[in-house]
Amino acid sequence: MKYIIMLYGSQREYDALTGKADDAWTAEEVAALHRFMGDWNNELVESGEFVEARGLSAPVHARRIEFRNGAPVVTDGPYPETEEVLAGYTVVECESFDRATEIAMRVTRAPAPAHAPVEDWFVDVRPLDEEPPRP
Repeated sequence: MKYIIMLYGSQREYDALTGKADDAWTAEEVAALHRFMGDWNNELVESGEFVEARGLSAPVHARRIEFRNGAPVVTDGPYPETEEVLAGYTVVECESFDRATEIAMRVTRAPAPAHAPVEDWFVDVRPLDEEPPRP
């Protein structure tokens, strides 16, 4: 079964990672995070559970299209009503939902500076439907 592990972040966190905020990460801190994520993906490749992974651009580069009053309405990001947005995802193929959860839990060990504790970070895990739902 395939599962998607969705990682979330905010525009503020993107700004901190790219040095555009008062609480900016150092180059070494960003490199450590990238190493950690690369190692995490490589472990999944080695175990045969990796399917695909992507990081997404900052929310400031997003557009939301909503249907309101009979017409589509386009809003440029970031969205003031939403703090966290999808920052990236990893698709794994593994034996069970519990195994996918175990894999996702490893992200909680990601390195972060003291001013950006990882307890503010979260991920969601969901099974991917490979067929349309049946009635």
